[in-house]
Amino acid sequence: MIMSDLRPAWSSQFTADALRELRAVGPLGEITRAWAWGGSAGAGVRVAIVDSGIEADHPAVGGRVRGGVIVEYDGRTKTGVRIVDDPRPRDLFGHGTACAGIIHALAPAAEFYSVRVLGKTLSGKALQFAGGLRWAIENGMSVVNLSLSTSKQEYYGLFHELADDAYFQNVVLVSAVNNLPAPSYPSLYAAVISVAAHESKDPFTFYYNPAPPVEFGAPGIDVDVAWLDGGYVTSTGNSFAAPHIAGIVALIRGKHPELTPFQIKTVLWACASNVTGDGWRVAGTSDA
Repeated sequence: MIMSDLRPAWSSQFTADALRELRAVGPLGEITRAWAWGGSAGAGVRVAIVDSGIEADHPAVGGRVRGGVIVEYDGRTKTGVRIVDDPRPRDLFGHGTACAGIIHALAPAAEFYSVRVLGKTLSGKALQFAGGLRWAIENGMSVVNLSLSTSKQEYYGLFHELADDAYFQNVVLVSAVNNLPAPSYPSLYAAVISVAAHESKDPFTFYYNPAPPVEFGAPGIDVDVAWLDGGYVTSTGNSFAAPHIAGIVALIRGKHPELTPFQIKTVLWACASNVTGDGWRVAGTSDA
């Protein structure tokens, strides 16, 4: 996991010069933001934050943390990890709280579960990451925010299998891409919603990228985010773009719990700020 104050490499795909306006036609062109999430606050949606933990009493998360786990490395087990209950979570770095705070601001009725896989230096083993993701898939989460990744090729198959498991169990994975221009997993899998940063400050301004590997761009450059000890910092990274999309996904899931991950990705595409359609009013407005 790399966190940087420099402009993330993939953000260049979402500059004004690089963006292309797209048009949704037919029934897809009639999907509006009002239909997708209007009136929703994310009620009934369980969001897992696989990260450094969540500071449960931070005002930015609104008392919506419902519990969590700590994933510890243990080479004696079959999976390489040991899962410990964490009923009153805390954050060892601040990063997970930042992600939860962004999502809460968008979907204030969603419930959070802290899945701590990173330590005080914002680092951890890939097997801890995989164990935390597996826990989220197996424990009824609706949305999983993954503002972390691994670039080690040896774990490509493991994370691909987990991404497929999530997809077929109706769990939406939202993953930040690497801040550096290098492959990272699981963000590059088709079953995952991949996100990079752009410069807008409007949390509902997000773009679709017709030239993968990155699919969506959301605010993540010089954003004010929650941090440790009830505080806030200004930071930059794809890590903070992903929870903007995760928050919108939580709104969609709250209003349309019947939609599958594939359908939710289609709704995001139809509602992106650079996609126009028959039902579209003003590009870039929230309609929330």
